[in-house]
Amino acid sequence: MTRVLIHGLGLIGSSLALAIRDAQPQVTIVGSDRQATTLTYAKQHQLVDEVTDDFSTAAIQADVIILAGPVSVIRDDLAILATLPLKTTVLITDVGSTKQTVLAAAKPLQTRGFTFIGGHPMAGSHKSGVTAGRADLFENAFYFLVPGLAPQAAVTQLQALLVATKAKWLTVTPSQHDRLVGQLSHVPHVVAAALVNQTQTALADSPMGLRLAAGGFKSLTRIASSDPTMWTAILLNNPTVVVAQLQAFMATLTAVTTAIETGDGARLKTFFTAAKTTRDHLGPERLGSLPNFYDVFLTIPDRPGAIAGVTQLLAQAQLSLVNIHILEIREEVDGILQLTFGNAATHDAAIALLAAANYQIVRKS
Repeated sequence: MTRVLIHGLGLIGSSLALAIRDAQPQVTIVGSDRQATTLTYAKQHQLVDEVTDDFSTAAIQADVIILAGPVSVIRDDLAILATLPLKTTVLITDVGSTKQTVLAAAKPLQTRGFTFIGGHPMAGSHKSGVTAGRADLFENAFYFLVPGLAPQAAVTQLQALLVATKAKWLTVTPSQHDRLVGQLSHVPHVVAAALVNQTQTALADSPMGLRLAAGGFKSLTRIASSDPTMWTAILLNNPTVVVAQLQAFMATLTAVTTAIETGDGARLKTFFTAAKTTRDHLGPERLGSLPNFYDVFLTIPDRPGAIAGVTQLLAQAQLSLVNIHILEIREEVDGILQLTFGNAATHDAAIALLAAANYQIVRKS
């Protein structure tokens, strides 16, 4: 019987445990965590088959080891594993948000002949901890794999173990991964947090202040609510990439500032036009063979039951939603409902269904 050790039973670790357990009852899942209360909860709610606070002993007995802590902890865990008499066939992977530092930390293991595959599921929640675990957390989410020196057979083995996640696999190099997530995730988190802090300071003397924040501000800054400890660790483990990307972003802001100061309307219009064109064309047709999501945007009136009417219509037709999001809702103004689907066929069927029901579709991608 395969023994899978998941070290770190937070949101990601507990969700992986649930996904594996639901699809592969023949696998024994061992949960390891530094928090005793986390282990108690995981055992009582049957997230795992066994729990332990002895990571080293559990690792020696494991066939698969999943390191699911913060990046700084993952690096420490790899250093410990490199000193242990692990099974020669053990498969080790992680879920860290940066990959170059993790792959560097894994080199001593690889030198000893052990197989390590870097991993990073691009999934999350506003909730955290073991109580937030969900078997469907990764469904249709991108899941980066960074094989490094690992053979294809090991990659196939890992994907088979995690098949119930229903994730979309993307194989990249460590530098590709860190550059992509730096620009698309790390920098946006810095920008969102900076805007919130700057706005708080700018409006500190206003009685209304941030109480007036409406849809646009809230949508843009939503990710500023993320875990400060986790994001500190992420930035410190991807410094070269993030610093370069932030410097490029600041140069763009400087150019816009200059255009405003000099009254250069043509330059400002070009700036906004380029952004609108790029943003409006985000979609699968621009990403070649990469797996992606498919969106439909429709107006939705501000009245009770309006959203329920849309979801019931889709449910009756057995069309599955990946996500639903309300954009720019204000009192007495129709909002925009963003519906996200996991494949083109469901997306197209939903458009036809909604159009037949006289919903006004603003945009589709």
